[in-house]
Amino acid sequence: MDIAALLSDPAAWAALVTLIVMEVVLGIDNLIFISILSNKLPEHQRQKARRIGISLALIMRLGLLSTLAFIVGLTQPVFELPWHGPIGEHGEPMFELSFSWRDLILIAGGLFLVWKATNEIHEKVDPAATHGVMDADSKVISNMGSAIAQILLLDLVFSVDSILTAVGMTDHLPIMVTAVVVAVGVMLLAADPLANFINKNPTVVMLALGFLLMIGAVLIADGFGFHVPKGYIYAAMAFSAGVEALNMLARRAVARKAPHGETKH
Repeated sequence: MDIAALLSDPAAWAALVTLIVMEVVLGIDNLIFISILSNKLPEHQRQKARRIGISLALIMRLGLLSTLAFIVGLTQPVFELPWHGPIGEHGEPMFELSFSWRDLILIAGGLFLVWKATNEIHEKVDPAATHGVMDADSKVISNMGSAIAQILLLDLVFSVDSILTAVGMTDHLPIMVTAVVVAVGVMLLAADPLANFINKNPTVVMLALGFLLMIGAVLIADGFGFHVPKGYIYAAMAFSAGVEALNMLARRAVARKAPHGETKH
């Protein structure tokens, strides 16, 4: 189908809007990681790191779209272990031990995300200097290089998941490319406000790290064939964010009343 025919096809427009929404939602995970990681850099380098990270995400997604046959091939089994999970209520194993390249990428990315989020939480709870490559006392160039490398690694994981979602929703490459470009454009616009908001609210940082832990666990489960509905994940994230928003409003209300209250002796 050519471009003119797609533009006049209501079904194509519906697929485009749906796919854009899906890509934006899937991009939230990537954006949270980029925001937390970039906030560890010196202030004058944070925006640059976010721009580079999101640009790399766009390049990677468009590159993967240009090799759709290769991407689809990533779902073909590479090896299989001679065991299977317990039988579920539908008479099928609850998880699989047949692994494709996509499964291995998701498992590796999930393990990295769990390790990174755990490390960051430990640093927040016990802020003693660890002299790691991401510490503020390290050389700036090492910080920048480490941040970009880690962003690139997670970009790969989220890009594979994003493109496979696009392939599953439409057969038209122009729709996929448009949705990916629009979604990454939204990420680019939202990156600085989100990162600044996270940086100014320490409790939000811990909440975001909790999200990353959950996302990492879901990636690992998905790699083992245990598919957790994404709606549950995002509903849990939305509920937690709502509770945190109420906490922030409560803290601000207390702060406004404090100067007018009784002075403690």
